[in-house]
Amino acid sequence: MSGTEHGVTLGTPIGLTVPNEDMRPGDYGSMSDIPRPSHADYTYQYKYGTKTSSGGGRASARETIGRVAAGAIAEKFLRLRYGVEIVAWVSSIGDIEMKEDVVDTITRERVDSHPTRCPDAAVADQMTALVQECRNAEDSVGGVVSCVIRNSPVGLGEPCFDKLQATLAHAMMSIPATKGFEIGSGFRGTTQRGSAHNDMFVRKGDRLGTVTNNSGGVQGGISNGEPIVLRVAFKPPATIGKEQATVTYDGTSAVLAAKGRHDPCVVPRAIPIVEAMAALALAE
Repeated sequence: MSGTEHGVTLGTPIGLTVPNEDMRPGDYGSMSDIPRPSHADYTYQYKYGTKTSSGGGRASARETIGRVAAGAIAEKFLRLRYGVEIVAWVSSIGDIEMKEDVVDTITRERVDSHPTRCPDAAVADQMTALVQECRNAEDSVGGVVSCVIRNSPVGLGEPCFDKLQATLAHAMMSIPATKGFEIGSGFRGTTQRGSAHNDMFVRKGDRLGTVTNNSGGVQGGISNGEPIVLRVAFKPPATIGKEQATVTYDGTSAVLAAKGRHDPCVVPRAIPIVEAMAALALAE
């Protein structure tokens, strides 16, 4: 809408708008008086004294369309200026996990080749079956999105409160439904000895690099030039069709069974959001 001309930015604010022509606010009518278990309904109502009765409001993943749009601009800047490449993929859904290490070879084309956004075709088929099983049971399931940032320049991040991993964690954990964040070896690294976990330095062209990448591309809160590898955990969607015994806002016993369109799994849909937030965090 503004800020660009002939496909080039002008240095002025860029305005974007995305019309939503597929709204169904009536799907939320049965939930107007009942806070959905593990959703933001109760906390929003308690904090602000009101909530959006026609949907999840700011807790809805629909809110992230602005981030994805802005992230596309940030990602283009990073790619043109530094050659940065960001690719995310679904590495697990429920207890079905992709074992292959694809950090060095993964491409968006390979990720997009399957609706689950898992680049391993056999594992992707298992994930599809699990999601369909949850849909049939009017239930839901969570999973993990992995992401690699290649060609990041050395020196991004600060030593203390603005460590790069803290900035990335802040960005990722602001996405709806997120419950966990790891970088590099993450929690797995706690089971290793230092001698096994340490990334040995070697010469790589005109700079130093590492043989392994347990640090996930970040050391001391600052990028070291190796691929930045992170993982984000997403919980099962809270809004499900299965009946749940709960209470209304005034404490009266109630049974909640959500109607309408509700995803049994949000993980595949989170791919562009994770990529966008990674781009925004690095560009900033």
